[in-house]
Amino acid sequence: MKFGFLQLNSTIGDFPANQKKLLAGYEKAVALGAEFIMAPELFLCGYPPRDLLLRDDFVEANLAALKETAKKIGAVPLCVGFVDKNSSRPGRALRNSAAILQNGKVAWRTNKSLLPTYDVFDEDRYFEPEKKIAPFGFKGKKLGITICEDIWNDEDFWPERLYRRDPVKELIAQGADIIVNISASPWHDGKERIRREMLRRVARDEKVSLAHVNLVGANDELIFDGNSVAFDARGEIIVAGKGFKEDVFVAGMDLKKNPKKKPSANHEFPPREAQIFTALSLGIRDYIHKCGFKSVIVGLSGGIDSALMAVLAVDALGKENVLGVAMPARYSSEGSLTDAEALAKNLGIRYEVLPIEPVFCAVEKQLEKIFAKLKTNEAEENLQSRLRGTTLMALSNKFGALVLTTGNKSEMAVGYCTLYGDMNGALAPLADVLKTDIYKVARWINHGNAVIPENSILKPPSAELRPNQKDQDSLPPYEILDGILDLYVVKNLSREQIIHQGFNAEIVNEVLNKINFAEYKRRQAAPALKISARAFGMGRRIPIAQRFQV
Repeated sequence: MKFGFLQLNSTIGDFPANQKKLLAGYEKAVALGAEFIMAPELFLCGYPPRDLLLRDDFVEANLAALKETAKKIGAVPLCVGFVDKNSSRPGRALRNSAAILQNGKVAWRTNKSLLPTYDVFDEDRYFEPEKKIAPFGFKGKKLGITICEDIWNDEDFWPERLYRRDPVKELIAQGADIIVNISASPWHDGKERIRREMLRRVARDEKVSLAHVNLVGANDELIFDGNSVAFDARGEIIVAGKGFKEDVFVAGMDLKKNPKKKPSANHEFPPREAQIFTALSLGIRDYIHKCGFKSVIVGLSGGIDSALMAVLAVDALGKENVLGVAMPARYSSEGSLTDAEALAKNLGIRYEVLPIEPVFCAVEKQLEKIFAKLKTNEAEENLQSRLRGTTLMALSNKFGALVLTTGNKSEMAVGYCTLYGDMNGALAPLADVLKTDIYKVARWINHGNAVIPENSILKPPSAELRPNQKDQDSLPPYEILDGILDLYVVKNLSREQIIHQGFNAEIVNEVLNKINFAEYKRRQAAPALKISARAFGMGRRIPIAQRFQV
């Protein structure tokens, strides 16, 4: 049986566009010979819709889109995700559902059984879980339709399970010949490998063919990588979709328990640095375009962070849609301007130099009396950053371009950033990228073609807000800092556990205190593209006013 995979990019709430894309993909898959076609979880409304689900008009528009789509579906069935109403009350008002559309109508429906409520997920807030599931009969075969999380509870793969039920085993117990999984599984570093291995193990251990279609694209902080895949009953890959790109393809699924022919295709993933770069580029592109904008502004300091940001912006939007702005002041080194200019030339972007020194002098004069007899400190340093932020926001308002902040996760973690200054902007693409990974991705970019000036990579990082300032004046070496951040923020280890890993106790105490103190800053930060297993923002909800001594 030939299965069609519609690995597509949907926009939350844009029902006409989502419907048009869905139907175009359906027609293409039919032309390729598909006999059964699948589209991702909640594709019609976009994922995740969050509190739009609390609006009756949003739910009704989604149901209307489903009905209109069904009218245009022929004899080849289409399985697509949508939001359904829960007819069994009491309980939550909605279901995360899959519909099979065929011959102009909704032929069959099923609902998601396992509702994730960890990390960025909050589906139990909106949906009622399905308690009874059954396969869908088609051409004498039984198709076990699952929705994303339903397949993520294999007791043989996960050392600790979140749910008592396993919908896959329930469907196989009812004679399912194939497991179908429609998904909106967000990406993070390494997720594509974990997901594929988990799916492979399900197919191999249950001795059943498996077809998985995953969403691609980005919505706000979340990035979806696609990487849809089909396995035979031995856990061998039949075909795999592209990563971070839309893809429509067909796979011949052998529904026998013991397939004879072993697929020979090689489906290796690109290097880690390439995955991170591609994911961030996609995240920027979709955020800018789905918000209705075309162009961006990047403050160029001559340093590694702003250089990587500019390269990503050009890759995402094209050089004609990126403006680089240097804003020197009295503490700016000569290299900060020459490196910024060289980068702009290499990328072919528009480049402007707008010194903040005259404005800085004017504000110093304004504050001269009230600051009299007080030592120069962070107030004067942050003032420079805020003047740069004001400059960028003025350009944004005038030209209708969004500002991309350039701060990384290491800086955001310990508060090495300035509210209303370098934190100004509409999106923080690098705010979940550790400084050590910034360097790795930059070197990957420069492999064979030095786009980023070598000096931007080699020189010690500095905010250049006071004479001879270096990041390491007030921070541990980034290799040590990032190691502590990974253990504390991502892996959720305690202070004692981190010290037990071999880190200096004094440094650990200092770093953790900085992280906890800076929570109020992060609460006011621009949305950050999520690329780690645990990012600041929606997936890490820490109170600001709290006194727990971690």
